[in-house]
Amino acid sequence: MSCATGPRTAPGAAPWWKGATVYQVYLRSFQDSDGDGVGDLPGIVQRLPHIASLGVDAIWLSPFFRSPMADFGYDVADHCDVDPVFGTLADFDRLLDRAHALGLRVIIDQVYCHTSDQHPWFRESRQSQTGPKADWFVWADPKPDGSPPNNWQSVFGGPAWTWDARRRQYYLHNFLKEQPQLNGHNPEVEAALLGIARFWLARGVDGFRLDAINFAMHAPGLKDNPPAPPGGPRTRPVDYQEQRFNRSHPGITGFLERLRAVCDAHGAIFTVAEVVGADPVAEMKAFTAGDRRLSSAYGFAFLHAGRLTPGLVAETLGAWPGAPGEGWPSWAFSNHDAPRWVSRWAPPGCAGPFARMAQTLLFCLRGNVFLYQGEELGLSQADVPFEQLRDPEAIANWPLTLGRDGARTPMPWQKAHPGLGFTSGTPWLPFGATHAALAADVQEASPGSHLRLTRRLVALRRAHPALRLGDVRCTVAGERLLVLCREAAEERLVCRFNISESAVDAPCGGVPIWAVNGADGGGRLPPFGADIVGG
Repeated sequence: MSCATGPRTAPGAAPWWKGATVYQVYLRSFQDSDGDGVGDLPGIVQRLPHIASLGVDAIWLSPFFRSPMADFGYDVADHCDVDPVFGTLADFDRLLDRAHALGLRVIIDQVYCHTSDQHPWFRESRQSQTGPKADWFVWADPKPDGSPPNNWQSVFGGPAWTWDARRRQYYLHNFLKEQPQLNGHNPEVEAALLGIARFWLARGVDGFRLDAINFAMHAPGLKDNPPAPPGGPRTRPVDYQEQRFNRSHPGITGFLERLRAVCDAHGAIFTVAEVVGADPVAEMKAFTAGDRRLSSAYGFAFLHAGRLTPGLVAETLGAWPGAPGEGWPSWAFSNHDAPRWVSRWAPPGCAGPFARMAQTLLFCLRGNVFLYQGEELGLSQADVPFEQLRDPEAIANWPLTLGRDGARTPMPWQKAHPGLGFTSGTPWLPFGATHAALAADVQEASPGSHLRLTRRLVALRRAHPALRLGDVRCTVAGERLLVLCREAAEERLVCRFNISESAVDAPCGGVPIWAVNGADGGGRLPPFGADIVGG
């Protein structure tokens, strides 16, 4: 099987972040250093050698800013300070220094769409319709009958409007009522947000992940959202409408250009957008087009997929052909907002071989790789009983959605330790029932472990320009067989995947450089077999 010829990528011209592997740390569940059951910044410092041993390029930290924790840090009360549960600014500086000493870049979350209702900005805004910050959030008068201004629905359930008696108006919140929506159209708000970016850039961070950034601006006319077309799961009121007017305003790209200019003034800063929605590709491309906007963007093509199929991979990669001026995508199979892919995709009894095949696939995609903590161990989704749920979305929609807690349970570091090496206290969420057997110390001692496999895959991607930076062509996307061709400069690689429990014919010729589950570069791939062959 051969690759068609086409344009070549020049590896030497690429910035550090292009084709990078980024390790996501969900702070609350990574490592607790003080016994309160919640992960913290000193705990990350303790485990940085583990992350560095994977060979990844950077770490991405979930929010650690001051917060009432209604949404566990995504409701920010002070963008420029550390919440005491996680440590101090001095702890963050130590983390930054240690990470850099280990060759790791540090990317932090920035939440620019909303704040906490305890943020000083909102406290001032809600006092009066004429005060200095009166227009810093999205306020609207009620309809004549006292009902909300329009039909917009919150992602977490119920109307996206909450009445405030102080102003005798409604305020907008696309998520929790404790997360009032910033008015991204206000130049003073934009200036304040860019000031926050400058604060963290001055401390030495290497990049920003922009949370749900397509919610940063609304349509000022406050028109009703239209009904959603039939089909698709509907477990929340928001699923019944197209979110046409409460997000995705064209003005967002102008803000991103101004943010990019701030970042460029501080060097090679990586910026990646989280784009939420049923059809995010157009916005992902708009946010990353040319050289004046963001470095990259990721959507939920894989994060929300109930099955991994060759067709899904072909369609997703096909939307990013590498046309002139096109941005650079990023891919994640799991994160803190989505159930772990081993549980979503692996057939019963096949978790081990499926995980080896799927992990290989992740590192063969064109774009950046986002590796969520625990993926290097092959962790499955934990089953968290209702009485132990902490996620407000899971509680509100139980039992119709899996929620996010099952992907946020603490990391298992030591099998024999009472707190699995995560804490000396009571963990904020229970451990996954199967996670002790997959603890890092167990896998460190096993040459054939998923942890060892992940390290080899990171090294493989680093060693081969075709995998890190090359073009991609999907040459086969059948019911069970997926074949990708990766090319860069003079290197051509054929990446083959059998996404099924039965052997499949896959004619090929070349020199095998990688194989799992019994694949050997031959003409037949065993169940869940995957290999990479030099062309």
